[in-house]
Amino acid sequence: MGIFQKVTNLFKTREKIDKEIDNIQKSCKHSKKSLKSIRERVDSHTTVIRWVCDDCSQTIGIPDQKELEKYING
Repeated sequence: MGIFQKVTNLFKTREKIDKEIDNIQKSCKHSKKSLKSIRERVDSHTTVIRWVCDDCSQTIGIPDQKELEKYING
């Protein structure tokens, strides 16, 4: 199998995994969340602080100023 075919197969696998994750996140109740430092975008090295579901890892919100200060100050 050539490099092109390997890459193509990996992209197909990643697409299937992304769809499965999306379905899980859509059905999640997001009942437990935490503030976490995450990458702003997939292709970025910049981090931002967001509310993230502890069960499915979906970003579910932006903290307000008070929440942000509490997170930063511990």
